[in-house]
Parts: sequence; structure tokens; C-alpha cells
Amino acid sequence: MSSTSNPLTKALKRIVISLMSLGLFVLLIVPSALALNDGQQMILETWSLVNEGYLYPKQFDNIQWRKLRQKALGRPISTTEDVYSAIERMLLPIGDPYTRLLRPDDYAAMKASNLGSEINGVGLQLGARSNDGQIVVIAPLEGSPAADAGIVSGTKVILVNGESPKSLGLEATAAKLRGEIGSQVVVEIQNPDGETEELTLERRSVDLRPVRTRRLRSETHTLGYLRITQFSEGVPQQVEEALKELSEKDVEGIVLDLRNNSGGLVSSGLAVAEAFLSNSPIVETRNREGIKDEILASEETLYDGPLVTLVNGGTASASEILAGALQDNGRSLLIGSRTFGKGLIQSLSTLSDGSGLAVTVAGYLTPNGRDIQSLGIEPDRLLDQPEPINPGGAEDRWLNDAELLIGANLDLQNIEQESQSKVLEESSNPNQENELAQPFKESEA
Repeated sequence: MSSTSNPLTKALKRIVISLMSLGLFVLLIVPSALALNDGQQMILETWSLVNEGYLYPKQFDNIQWRKLRQKALGRPISTTEDVYSAIERMLLPIGDPYTRLLRPDDYAAMKASNLGSEINGVGLQLGARSNDGQIVVIAPLEGSPAADAGIVSGTKVILVNGESPKSLGLEATAAKLRGEIGSQVVVEIQNPDGETEELTLERRSVDLRPVRTRRLRSETHTLGYLRITQFSEGVPQQVEEALKELSEKDVEGIVLDLRNNSGGLVSSGLAVAEAFLSNSPIVETRNREGIKDEILASEETLYDGPLVTLVNGGTASASEILAGALQDNGRSLLIGSRTFGKGLIQSLSTLSDGSGLAVTVAGYLTPNGRDIQSLGIEPDRLLDQPEPINPGGAEDRWLNDAELLIGANLDLQNIEQESQSKVLEESSNPNQENELAQPFKESEA
């Protein structure tokens, strides 16, 4: 027994010693983890979401991503502002203005916008240029103080109440432009022609109303006008109702207006594309592993008649997905000016304190494989500048051009159909000599 028990006793002792060592190790580790306050836990939460989802993970090696986490955790964290500042500093070296922290008020405003409700502010949709971080106007919201002041797509925002948007970042700049109804904000801007001016804008409630429609009548044609200013949650249903209404009015063609549509929910943009495309590719997405996923439209459409689409520099993101799909599939001519060029897709996550995190998780290509990030989409026909400042209004020259174009195409189709009908009628009459053959007989004589 002794020869057997001694090895067994020694083995048990080794196990006990190992467990004791492991327990000591755990005791050394756990207190430091338990010592993390709520703010530090939120930093870790943010770091993990970005680390697991960001589209370009190779960028992490260039910026020493793990060290940035440790640096953020090592900062004194005693207030909520300390947490937000630490997270923003941690994300800044990534160099992607669309991967960003959304503070609770900003996050709530974004969600309200995606629901298609109202916002209180000056009505500017902003973007950040990827090459230099400059904050620029994607589009002014229709009927907003910014639109009334004549601010146009492509305008640089130089200062907001004396602060530089490049230092503030995209979301903080947008937040400073929002505020109580009746309050004022001073902005310094530089328009696309290089002219700088200072404006005092009074904030007010802006009705987003993303889908607008009406009938366009001329001496020869009845057309439909469908304007979509953003892709919020209820837009697909509203577009379906609008197309049904226009069909009941026997329109011969539709002008789809995507000018100053800065995007929104990609899912809404895809659903609207389904309304016009049948069993055709809409977009190709590319994830961080480089895997491409093609998204196809179903066979059933809501409208398959003549279509012309208006775009401009304010046409961005989800609206560019729709415009690119219509152009690449030959479904619609694009007319206007080059689009904005945002070919990245962000996911939104709610953090533990109610703030949000936007992370760039995918890029997209048009059905023909075009990557439009920072390039935009060139329309089939460029329209004369300067661009109309009130899309859809009485003085909208571009809308008039779209009406003339679709009307001319309808006239051409009618002529071709009449010619084909005449040929079929003559060729089916056995008592009449085939006139199409006659010229050949004469040439042979």
C-alpha cells in the first residue's frame, strides 16, 4: 500500500498546490477587473465593439490599437464627460469620421431622424471628408433655416459659434447646430465657389416629411413626381402608397428626385429599390474579411414604367445605392450632377449608459462593381449650373429638364409603336402587295 499511496499522495499534493497557485493568480487578477468603474467598463465595451466589427482591421496595427485601450483606461475617470472624452480620443486615430461615439442627446436625435419625425435645429445634413476631416454640407433640409439662408451642398462649415468643426468632429458639430426653438447659432461657411460668409441662423422645428409626390401635367403628357429626402423607417411604405396613388392617376412616367437625400437606413433604401427593379442586383456589400454579398431584388415590382432620376452632390449613402442600382441595370437615366460619394455602411449599437456607437462595418459596390467611396456617381447627363436651390419648386429648371427628357422618350416610344403596328397591319393583309418588298423589286429591275 505504501508504494501505491506515496505517488498518489504526491500527485494530490501537486494538484492542491497548483489549485492554490491558480487561486492566488485569480485573486491577483480579479480585484483589478472588479476595480473597473462603470466608465472604464464602457470604454472596454466600445473598444470590443470596434475591434470585432470595424471594416479595416489592418488599421489597428498602424495605430497600436491595444495600447490606445490601455491609455484610455489609464486616464482619470470620475465624470461622464471624462468617459466620453476618453472614448473619443481612443477612436480618433482610426481616422474614420463615421466610426464615432454618439452622446445620448445626439443618439436620440439620430434615432428620431430615422423614424422620420421632426428635429429642432437649423436643418443641415453634414458629412466629413475622408481625406482631410473637413465638415461639409451634404444637403440642407427642405424648408429649414439653412435652406432659407441659401446654404447649398458642398459648403464647408468653418466655425460654429466660434469653434472649429474639424476639432469638434462630426457629431459634436451637428449637436451644436441643434437646440431650442427660437435660439440662435452663428456659423461661418465657405460656399463651393470659395466665398466665405458669417450667418446667424435661428433654430426651429423642421418637418422631415421624407416622401413627397404630385402630378406633373403638360400639353402632351401626365407624369408623376416622387421626391425622397431621406431613407427613414417608414419610407418604403410611404413610397408604396405614393406609387399606388400615381398609378391610379394614370401617369405615363415618373421623375424620381433623390437630390439632397443624404441616406439614412440602408434597409429602407434597399426596400425602395425593390419597388423599381425586378430580379436584378441592387448592391454588393463587402465585409472585413473581403467577402462579397450580392443583394438581389425580388421578381415583383411596384412600378415598371418609364423613369428618370435626379441626383446631385447631396445624394449620398443609401440614396447612392438606389441611384447606382437604377443606372447599372439600365432602369433609369440619372441626370443632374455627381453624387456625394459615401460608400460605407455603419452599424449602430446602444452602449450601457444610453449613448450610441456607430462603427463602419461594410463597404458597398454598385451592381457593376463600382466603388463610389469619395468618388460619387457620375450621372448619364450633367445639367446646367447653377443648381436650383429649391428642388421641386416652381423655379426648378432641373425638374423641367427631367420632364422634357421623359416626355421626349415617351414621344419616341409612341412613334416606334405606331410604326411597328403599321408594319404588322400591312404585312398581315394578303390582298395588298407587301410595300416593304417593293423597293427591293425596283432596285433589282
